[in-house]
Amino acid sequence: MRIKRVVEQIPATAWQVVSAGDGAKGPRLYEWAYLPLTSILIKHQRGLLVRRRRDQSRELAYFVVFAPRQTPLAEMVRVAGTRWAIEESFQSAKGEVGLDHYEVRSWPGWYRHMTLAMLAHAYLTVVRSRTGGEAEGGKKKPLSPPRSRR
Repeated sequence: MRIKRVVEQIPATAWQVVSAGDGAKGPRLYEWAYLPLTSILIKHQRGLLVRRRRDQSRELAYFVVFAPRQTPLAEMVRVAGTRWAIEESFQSAKGEVGLDHYEVRSWPGWYRHMTLAMLAHAYLTVVRSRTGGEAEGGKKKPLSPPRSRR
């Protein structure tokens, strides 16, 4: 069965407005519904978490969930909301340390590039947090490596 057909069968009462965490403009409020999938596991459940925009577009997003049986919807939404922080980190690493500047030619080369880029990004994040490195408006100041004195 196609996922759109399954989602069409969700009753209106199953949708709940829950925040997926704070964003730049306050809480990220969406409508969420959870559909359990068949599972032979006793202590855990598999299911489909569906996010629907609250505006007229009603755009949908889907998450496959594997969690302990009695996990509340709010907890599933909180975990799904952490995806934005990960995406922001990757965007920041692309712009600040060249995470996306490697042309893949070999696994070891790619692995080294990713490891060093993420290490550099972590270093810059720590330096920024210790020096109060935010510009006006909450935007990150670009950091460059320390320059040697002559």
